Amino acid sequence: MTAYSTAPRRPAPKAALSNIITVASGKGGVGKTWLAVTLAHALARAGYRALLFDGDLGLANVDIQLGLAPERDLGSVIAGRLKLRDAVTRFGDGGFDLIAGRSGSGNLSALHPSRLTTLRDDLIGVAETYDHVLVDLGAGLEQAVRLLTINSSRCLVVCTDEPTALTDAYAFIKIMRLERPSVDLRIVINMATSRADGERTYATLRKVCENFLHLTPPLAGIVRRDKRVKDAIRNQIAMLVRYPTSLAATDVEDLADMLAREH
Repeated sequence: MTAYSTAPRRPAPKAALSNIITVASGKGGVGKTWLAVTLAHALARAGYRALLFDGDLGLANVDIQLGLAPERDLGSVIAGRLKLRDAVTRFGDGGFDLIAGRSGSGNLSALHPSRLTTLRDDLIGVAETYDHVLVDLGAGLEQAVRLLTINSSRCLVVCTDEPTALTDAYAFIKIMRLERPSVDLRIVINMATSRADGERTYATLRKVCENFLHLTPPLAGIVRRDKRVKDAIRNQIAMLVRYPTSLAATDVEDLADMLAREH
């Protein structure tokens, strides 16, 4: 377990895209948003300056999971009342920053491609002041998801052992391979009964990708099933605050450590 640092590192400037990690899934219900929140928290605990961007336009719920009620969100940015960097909210308990979405705003998920592209470019600009930026994408393959999957960044595709999750994860990888060939796609198996079961689930998805796409997306990590996750979400308390030594929390911290060491 990495000790919490109250003094975030101030490393030398780096390429704007290399510090952005998108978190995606082919379908909902695989724990994508929880993983993005906990991963941002883990990076902050390790002493990095981290930002979490809620890019699930229209069904945003990062703030709900954390029990926050931000005064500023993406709705104000898209309406032209705020610049993106002015919509940043500090999550003090986790030591990281957040740009919240607006839950239930269907108009956000139907933005014109040019506006989405501007939003993406603004995010790249904001990312320059952080060590790591986590982007929680919407589930599925909607236009907003594809446009916010930033070229040259790392993309964690979250999947479980459910057949529909595997099928939809493969579909996401296929489309991204066609539209964003430079994106570094990696697999995270969530809610695995054990590490061995997680390895088997990954092997199933890898085999399909190899057979039909001639692609071998690497395994980024396995997060074991942990009943404490539901309790933390239900109580709107960050996992690393409520259960910092739990199985799932430890697995996410291992993933954060791996991603940070690569960068």
